[in-house]
Amino acid sequence: FEMTSTRRATDVSSFFQNAERMFSALNEKLEKPVREHLFAVYSTLALGVGIAAFGAAAHLFTTALRAGFMLSIVSFGLMMALLATPPTRENEKKRLGYFIGFCFTTGISLGPLLEMSIAVDPSIIATALFSTVLIFGAFSLASLHAESTKYIFLGGTLMSCSLGLLLVTLFFRSLIPISLILFAGLAISCAFVLYDTQLIVEKNRRGDHDYVWHSVELFIDFVQIFRYITVILSEKRSRDDRRRRDD
Repeated sequence: FEMTSTRRATDVSSFFQNAERMFSALNEKLEKPVREHLFAVYSTLALGVGIAAFGAAAHLFTTALRAGFMLSIVSFGLMMALLATPPTRENEKKRLGYFIGFCFTTGISLGPLLEMSIAVDPSIIATALFSTVLIFGAFSLASLHAESTKYIFLGGTLMSCSLGLLLVTLFFRSLIPISLILFAGLAISCAFVLYDTQLIVEKNRRGDHDYVWHSVELFIDFVQIFRYITVILSEKRSRDDRRRRDD
């Protein structure tokens, strides 16, 4: 028992030491202005994820705010309003307001997916969120630690893959297993994290300090990963339940 406890303590200590080295390496790799910009971006992203959670709760636990076509128009309109508003200090609060509204309406739009997952197994939501945070964090760190800007060149390829996946989903869905489509979508979303993270760093180095819009880009990546993981877990749990009933 003592040996097991010692081993666990050593593993935990090693984990924190590795994490400390990882972030220390970032301090050496990234300039101070870039680090400060990334802190603003990820802080705003965390706020957006929290606001989206409130939006999802509003759909699940109230009847006043429900996902629908008009809400999608409002969400798109808020994103366009944010994009059209110049990123000046005078407009900062207004743009943050647009960002909060966009995240809130996006959270509401997740409501039907969450309802479906809860009907299958309520634990899917927590598992999907935890997995999303881990995956998003891992790919973000991989992008920041990369030796070059190689991931920026993924942009055209990722756009083509996204369009191809959309066409497959619309016209050839019956010919391809749904699990393959879902995992392909998840892979593309993870690759977008690599691309967007490096692009944000390079934009900042070239004078683009719009942390609010950069947060929107990462927020969309985060939500897409969460969507795919939630559907994948729900599909898997449903298949397992059907097998148990058949047995």
